[in-house]
Amino acid sequence: QVRLIQRGGGTVQSGGSLRLSCIPSGRSFSEYAAGWFRQAPGKEREFVAMISRNGGSTAYADSVKGRFTISRDNADNTVSLQMNNLKPEDTAVYYCAAKFTIYAGRADFLTPDDYQHWGRGTQVNVSS
Repeated sequence: QVRLIQRGGGTVQSGGSLRLSCIPSGRSFSEYAAGWFRQAPGKEREFVAMISRNGGSTAYADSVKGRFTISRDNADNTVSLQMNNLKPEDTAVYYCAAKFTIYAGRADFLTPDDYQHWGRGTQVNVSS
């Protein structure tokens, strides 16, 4: 079982930046594609960004393109989400997710059902 430990999050004013990190406990992250999802109160969990197992491909939700950047460092066993120019509508609980895959370059895992392992979530609040 992979346990995903999330770090980062917090409260920031509109236009500010935050960085989230995800670290797997007990396994190498290089065997997994990784993604970030978020869930606002009263809404379904939605896709934010994902990165392929080898880090060569990424995908983003239209709502965050140009503002968020997902990256990974397999040597440090970490996946990060840099969030810039944050908006109040980005307020949500953010979840890290991991999917074991043999496909090193695939970045088309865009739904929650694609992922087997989840972090516990971290709150991001953006005030206007």
